[in-house]
Amino acid sequence: MLVKLEPALKSYLWGGTKLISRWNKRGGGETLSEAWELSFHAEGLSRVRGGQWDGALLRDVVPRSLWGENCSGFPFFPVLTKLIDAAQPLSVQVHPSDEYALAHEGQYGKTELWHILEAEEGAFLYLGLRRDTSPAQFGEALAEERVCELLNRVPVRAGDTFFIPPGTLHAIGAGVTLFEVQQNSSLTYRVYDYGRRDAAGNLRELHTEKAIRVINWKGMQPCNRRGGDLLGECPYFTAVTCGGGARLGAANSFASATVIRGSGQIGGLAVGKGDTVFLSAGEYADLCGDLSCVAVAVGSPI
Repeated sequence: MLVKLEPALKSYLWGGTKLISRWNKRGGGETLSEAWELSFHAEGLSRVRGGQWDGALLRDVVPRSLWGENCSGFPFFPVLTKLIDAAQPLSVQVHPSDEYALAHEGQYGKTELWHILEAEEGAFLYLGLRRDTSPAQFGEALAEERVCELLNRVPVRAGDTFFIPPGTLHAIGAGVTLFEVQQNSSLTYRVYDYGRRDAAGNLRELHTEKAIRVINWKGMQPCNRRGGDLLGECPYFTAVTCGGGARLGAANSFASATVIRGSGQIGGLAVGKGDTVFLSAGEYADLCGDLSCVAVAVGSPI
């Protein structure tokens, strides 16, 4: 099974217009924050675009048998991929580990990867604590609204890639468009939001007490994986870049590919910038044309 996907579109107060104007995402309003490209998550399910299953939910036409043997140990589809446009900074947040999330939330935690697609001049991320910090020191910084002083401020440009384990404090800065690969989870503990208010004038909910239980208090030096085809790998996903001449697919896993530059064909399907295709396990599709993609699977997708 090879199908093109229609993403679930999300609008939050920090979103912009780039997903509409540059990434061909329409139908979600004047601004867009996220396009959930490959999603089996109930909060934003992707659909099939075109062909015999046009308009159907992907999860309804892809039985577990098509996920592949590499997914057999997961009680749920393991991966969620997104395009994200941050016109304003996202909140400082942290995701729990599987161990904590299963014990306290009844679902899995979140490991994720960010591949930078576009970055305005001066754009940056916050990623991890600059030095070892105690919960008491962090609480004091929260009270004095200087949390960001404790974090690594990392300048970014297109082509940078960062792997974000559970427990890592992080935030996407303004002027960044990126491709995110993550565990299929929505668990996010927001700890600082710059005092912003939503459309109704309310401060957004914070989850400070939960966050303090899962934060990695060790200082870290962010690692930028720039250059080379392999963007990152973990038990839940492997992400690589690939282009014309590559062959998408894996014997033991589904595969997906999102076009991040150019246009062409994937297995005969015409694709352009922003398009995502899904391929069931054991199937293969040639990439043709002047295009670049991020491909994802559990194990190597090419």
